[in-house]
Amino acid sequence: MAMVHAVPLGTGRRKESVARVRLVPGGGRILVNDRPLEQYFPRFPWQQMVRQPFVATNTEGRMDALVRVHGGGLSSQAGAVRHGIARALLAIDTNLRSALRKDGLLTRDPRMKERKKYGHKRARKGFQYSKR
Repeated sequence: MAMVHAVPLGTGRRKESVARVRLVPGGGRILVNDRPLEQYFPRFPWQQMVRQPFVATNTEGRMDALVRVHGGGLSSQAGAVRHGIARALLAIDTNLRSALRKDGLLTRDPRMKERKKYGHKRARKGFQYSKR
């Protein structure tokens, strides 16, 4: 039976978004759903957010990130990708934990959409009261 090399995987989540990240040795390319990072996340703050784990650990330009992300909006997807990259980096080298932890990149953002309540328009907004 052949030995299979474990590919560093990281699953990142934020709101309704889920990102599966695979890190492979390379020149620093980030492909999100088979598209370059700049094409998938057109806004610069989102691109910066995705690159943050590499910057924090001084590993930018050393490996490529292959990302599959779905659910939620682009902003929460960028957060999920960031979380996934941080977890994948941790799978490669556990010594990076302190650098990632310091910037809060390993913490899953727990904020979720609150459920709609009965007798209300949304989670908290009630219907307009009419006296007459």
